[in-house]
Amino acid sequence: MSTPATLSIVIPVYNEEKTISMILDVILDLDLGDIGTEMVIVNDCSTDGTKTIIEEYIAAHSKAPISLIHQEKNMGKGAAIRKGIEEATGEFLVIQDADLEYDPREFKELLEPIINGHADVVYGSRFMGSKPHRILFFWHSLGNSMLTFLSNMFNNLNLTDMETCYKMFRSETIKKVYLRENRFGFEPEVTAKISRIPGIRIYEVGISYYGRTYEEGKKINWKDGFRAIYCIVKYGLFSKRVYK
Repeated sequence: MSTPATLSIVIPVYNEEKTISMILDVILDLDLGDIGTEMVIVNDCSTDGTKTIIEEYIAAHSKAPISLIHQEKNMGKGAAIRKGIEEATGEFLVIQDADLEYDPREFKELLEPIINGHADVVYGSRFMGSKPHRILFFWHSLGNSMLTFLSNMFNNLNLTDMETCYKMFRSETIKKVYLRENRFGFEPEVTAKISRIPGIRIYEVGISYYGRTYEEGKKINWKDGFRAIYCIVKYGLFSKRVYK
């Protein structure tokens, strides 16, 4: 009898004491059929009560497949994701923010093209499909569209949402990719590098999006937008290394 496959859920966390328990509850309640789950939480040196809350949560759910890694200093989301990818043990891997903007109950739809043998990578697009999307900032939406357009142009793709958090991979694919960006530059970097893997099959699936305002804890800002443009050009034109 074969061992069931596992989805590794990499959760970078920085100062999310208000939401981290809620997102972990949702993940623990997931039903992915024959696919098991493991959570790899990377606490990026949070300065609020996040660390204590996660430790107490793990103690209260001692049988749950949750591992916790502490960064000794704040390194950024990209660095936390790299660490999570390194520690993950499942056949499949997805990135999950520690807030409530994305719904883990949609993992099953992201998994489908991979399990059916069609895809190696699946992006969850906030800009396609008929699922609910919170209406927020015009300039953010325009910025996302521009960054996706530039990324597509440099990488010869036709994605609708390069900046999405929900990126799901076959673990054997993402674990061999050489990644360097420490902050939100992870998104254009990983997109550029996977686009160069020979024979790679990238799919998109429409997802819901329950976005936050800055008052509610949103962290990305205009400086990250300029860094994303820099990364698109850098990894699209000049930095061609893909593998470790």
